[in-house]
Amino acid sequence: MNAPVSPFERYRHVVVEGPIGVGKTSLARRLAERFGGTLVLEEPGENPFLERFYRDGRRYALPAQLFFLFQRVGQLRELAQRDLFSQVMIGDFLLDKDPLFARLTLDDDELALYQQIFDSLRPQSPVPDLVIYLQARPETLHERVQRRGVPMEADISEAYLRALVDAYSRFFHHYDAAPLLIVNTEHLNPADSDEDLDLLVRQLVEMRGRRVFFSLGQ
Repeated sequence: MNAPVSPFERYRHVVVEGPIGVGKTSLARRLAERFGGTLVLEEPGENPFLERFYRDGRRYALPAQLFFLFQRVGQLRELAQRDLFSQVMIGDFLLDKDPLFARLTLDDDELALYQQIFDSLRPQSPVPDLVIYLQARPETLHERVQRRGVPMEADISEAYLRALVDAYSRFFHHYDAAPLLIVNTEHLNPADSDEDLDLLVRQLVEMRGRRVFFSLGQ
């Protein structure tokens, strides 16, 4: 049997993105397992402010946001210094998206401070060769979040997820820094299904152009 054609002959640095519960980390892991490569994943468990943010978002939004920003910049800087970009790299966060959460959770003064810090760090972030943006309805995300049963995520509301989905949609509507594959996971869920993962890989291999929407439809 012939070995599967790898999309990573073309795309050496791939980022899987999307709102909480959409399956970005699971898909990044599955792609890395199938084709090899270095995983660069968000590490929310290391953020000491995150659980407190879910309980009291107004009070802990800024420290939670800044911790994630410094953490992500540090991860990318370490990879660049170790010259791991010569290998395939698959991540589950896009640094350019980081301000999306800040705009949802910070007041004007905090946002201005955050933006100054972000702008000073942004040049250290490499541009990926491809971004895979996973979409789902707020209702679907809420069901998935509840199903996975992470205690600190138990109180995440559909209203928050709706605002997050809208913010992601606006961000990626204007995103043009790298080729973008938009995947509707309502009827195609490569994070959970081997068959759907095969379809996604085939689409990656055949992908042409800068922006492609991929869905099985209704």
